Amino acid sequence: MAGRNPKGLREPFGFLQWLHFVPWGWGGDTRWMGIVVATHSRFLDHDTGRGHPERSERIPAVLAGLEPLGDAITFFEPSPASIDQVALMHPRQHIEEVRLRVERGEGRLDADTAVSSASFDAALLGAGAGLETIARLEAGEGEAGFCVVRPPGHHALADTSMGFCLFNNVAIAAASLAERGERVAIVDFDAHHGNGTQALFFDDPRVLFVSLHQFPFYPGTGDLSEMGIGEGWGTTLNVPFPAGTTGDVYRSALNEVVLPELERFQPTWLLYSAGFDAHRADPLTQMGLAAADYADMVADLAQVVPAGRVLAFLEGGYDLQALTAATESFTAALLGENRRPEPPTKGGPGIETVKKVKAHRDQAQPTK
Repeated sequence: MAGRNPKGLREPFGFLQWLHFVPWGWGGDTRWMGIVVATHSRFLDHDTGRGHPERSERIPAVLAGLEPLGDAITFFEPSPASIDQVALMHPRQHIEEVRLRVERGEGRLDADTAVSSASFDAALLGAGAGLETIARLEAGEGEAGFCVVRPPGHHALADTSMGFCLFNNVAIAAASLAERGERVAIVDFDAHHGNGTQALFFDDPRVLFVSLHQFPFYPGTGDLSEMGIGEGWGTTLNVPFPAGTTGDVYRSALNEVVLPELERFQPTWLLYSAGFDAHRADPLTQMGLAAADYADMVADLAQVVPAGRVLAFLEGGYDLQALTAATESFTAALLGENRRPEPPTKGGPGIETVKKVKAHRDQAQPTK
């Protein structure tokens, strides 16, 4: 198990020492019931340029949110995904094109997606983080995993990098699980719809994709009518909230719509696209959540899969203080702890959306 151990046998994680934060876990031959966290100093080297909201400071902000959990956190430095592993979701031609454009120093893959010389390596590490965390969870090293990575991934389409995302980290992890017979549920609570993840699994009955997001908003997808196609029909669930939606409405959506769908689907793994930009302080969105609302989401979904089968990926979240507070609440809730640096929110719009989504799903009678 990577990280600092109580016997002082090794100190491999200089990056976290630099941040003055090196908690450890030591489980011997028994299951270590904590959170396995994948991160790497190379993620800081993905330079998006001055003034870009998806900036390197986001990583230390997340780590600050993990600090109060102390020795419940076990860190490791992931290895990069292989091209074969990334090719589970992205054509090799696209992977090579991204590599060449980064190597040529083009600076941007689209209007929003800035890259630097380290970006391709960081993207491979982000994809590899999920795959290695899965292996560690299956080895009994924790009850949940959190990939603190950048660039994020949920906007990345099969052959298009967009929305700050190069490769789709959560989709690569989900595909690796589905390929060996697992039933995977992805719950994406980023304020921006995870269009890339949806598109990659739109016809795949092995993966249930659930998104709770601001709508209409970037990237323009995520209407409640988008439910999948072919064998995957019914395994896409969108809850398109209006601006200003608060935590009480999110919780209603989870209890009245999302949980019944998860019960029907019977996943063996639960993956979170953990974007914290629905926080009311976020500069890019207009949603109404506070830190405690992220804890409530985890509490509502806590019994969907067994311990050791939960994995989160950092997506959005661009106010650094909000990112720290939301991370603390969210990750503590993964452990069943109650940490709420901010109280939950209520009284915003969106309950009519919940009713519409529920009525639409009931009428459509989605398949398993």
